[in-house]
Amino acid sequence: MSAREMKSRTPCRRQRGMSIIELMVGIVVSMLVGIAATGSAVMFTAVQRQSVGVGGASVGASSVLAALKGDAALAGLGFFNNSVALCTTLNMSQGATMISNGAAFAPVRIERNGDFDTIEILYASLVDSGASAQTGALTTGASARLQSLLPAAVGTTVMLAPDRVSGLCTLRTVTAITASTATTPQILEFGSTGQYNQGTFTTTGSYPRGSRVAMLGDVRWNRYGVTGNNLELTRPLESASAVLARDVMAFRVQYGVSANATSTTLSSWESAESTWASITAANIDRVRALRVGMIVRSPQIERRDGSGNCVATDTAPQIFGFTPSAFSSPTGEWRCYRYRTTTAVVPLRNFVF
Repeated sequence: MSAREMKSRTPCRRQRGMSIIELMVGIVVSMLVGIAATGSAVMFTAVQRQSVGVGGASVGASSVLAALKGDAALAGLGFFNNSVALCTTLNMSQGATMISNGAAFAPVRIERNGDFDTIEILYASLVDSGASAQTGALTTGASARLQSLLPAAVGTTVMLAPDRVSGLCTLRTVTAITASTATTPQILEFGSTGQYNQGTFTTTGSYPRGSRVAMLGDVRWNRYGVTGNNLELTRPLESASAVLARDVMAFRVQYGVSANATSTTLSSWESAESTWASITAANIDRVRALRVGMIVRSPQIERRDGSGNCVATDTAPQIFGFTPSAFSSPTGEWRCYRYRTTTAVVPLRNFVF
């Protein structure tokens, strides 16, 4: 038999590969690795969401209070003269809409509503607001003859106020100006077309010689309050509002007050209750600062423990020693979330100086 014939009779070697068992083992191992990786990724993503939620809530609350602090620091600008409040009551209208018909007035006012406070802040828009001139004759709000020059312009908002003694103030819009001469005074006219000149008040106010006309420029009126669990900024004069923070569990504001009207040292923090439920002529000269605080909740709920209990937060958060009613239940759902408490102190420079 030739070598060629012998070669053709020799069986071919089989090509080796993976057996079905090896393939199945490989698939199972790959699946286990994939499941473990997916679980780790899900856990990492959940932790990341929780961290982002808590961090976002904290940063958001701090940013909101920083903005509110800057706003509140201007409170009262233009409404004081020589550290004395010019107004305890106010006449104010916008167009034909009556805003304040001789009602009690303070440029900062806090109202208590359960776990949430509402704070209203008023101030003038010009840096030189508060510059005032005395009147040279009786005025009831149609015009004002001044004893000295007031750098007002048409469209400027001014305030008629008693001299040195707090009382009824009236806001007016300048519609025309008669310039002063060597022998005649400057005259401000408050025509019916002015923004703040159209209201008909129960008491118009009488401002004799020596009363004040204070230049405001324009009036900023901002209100901060909670609707649902959203902290909102409302601007009543502009009929506008915006949500500043969500998941707000508590919003509290307190007055920082001195022992008497001449002291500039804080003696206590007072909530809008009892004798401080409203600001009046008897206590406005003691207000020196504001303390603002809020509790915000992370939007991400956290996992329960093996027994199904919420353990993210053990102790109910407080603000100024107050525990909100949302945390009253010892085993409530509130324990499934994390919270941040943020506070700010605002000196009221326009009240003090």
